Amino acid sequence: PRAWYSCFASHMKILGFVEAKADTSLFIFHNGTETTYLLLYVDDIILTASSSALLQRVIAALQTTFPMKDLGPLHHFLGITVERRPAGLFLHQRTYVLDIIDRAGMTGCKPCSTPVDLQSKLAADSGPAVQDATQYLSLAGALQYLTFARPDITYAVQQICLHMHDPRESHLTALKRIIRYLQGTADHGLLLPRSTSISELVVYTDADWAGCPDTRRSTSGYAVFLGDNLVSWSSKRQKVVSRSSAEAEYRVVANGVAEACWLRQLLQELRSPLHRSTLVYCDNISAVYLSTNPVQHHRTKHVEIDLHFVRERVATGEVRVQHVPTTS
Repeated sequence: PRAWYSCFASHMKILGFVEAKADTSLFIFHNGTETTYLLLYVDDIILTASSSALLQRVIAALQTTFPMKDLGPLHHFLGITVERRPAGLFLHQRTYVLDIIDRAGMTGCKPCSTPVDLQSKLAADSGPAVQDATQYLSLAGALQYLTFARPDITYAVQQICLHMHDPRESHLTALKRIIRYLQGTADHGLLLPRSTSISELVVYTDADWAGCPDTRRSTSGYAVFLGDNLVSWSSKRQKVVSRSSAEAEYRVVANGVAEACWLRQLLQELRSPLHRSTLVYCDNISAVYLSTNPVQHHRTKHVEIDLHFVRERVATGEVRVQHVPTTS
């Protein structure tokens, strides 16, 4: 794989492309008013250009060195279907969803309205071990890939993946609930609306303090919007135990700021820089105060790295951390 990438990247440099620093699989060509973006994944390529003539020139140049087939407008990439609609691009994985349901032996099952039971948390030792752990691991891995275009199941999938080392019957029940939810929402996906201008980046963050019943670690979650488009999301258990809700919330703010910084750098390389500060919303007043208060308190010494990271971005004007009510 390294030899193939090195060969391809070297040829792209000869053609005048520059390897993006934010994402090494992205190659950018810019000359005057001409712009081309090429995204590479192993031997699959997404290519777009500022004009059809430039697009054909790039394809012809690549075909002189690599055996390639032009499949036309983007409609399918890495299991994700791309549909062009009047409102914009619609990304979905309907075929993949139906395949997961079939692999689970749940074709025709009764749908449910939510992917997770919000009334309870999954404990590591709840119930007997599953009879077929291999199937559990296979289905959990398949659901992980499905989260690329289904942010609505990200948290639920993250919860069942925490127990892949020792799955129990209660975990399998939670997994089957996700599949039942998919049964009724197979046509759901991600809509990327058309936008005449990209004005700002907005990040929404949240955390459940000490939510894990076994480790008492918190779960971080954030969603990043570029204009009206949801472009990045995450649900992940924090690596350490937080001593307060403010600490748990502040750690997820730091994660959201890190993601926003990466996206700002990527947009800079795409020659679409943001001229406004990124807004980071948090529902914890104490966490908002920590982002700007230069006074170090003895209770925040153990989160000093995250404190400095966020405060530096706030000080340079890249980021503004603001409060948003939980009920809004």
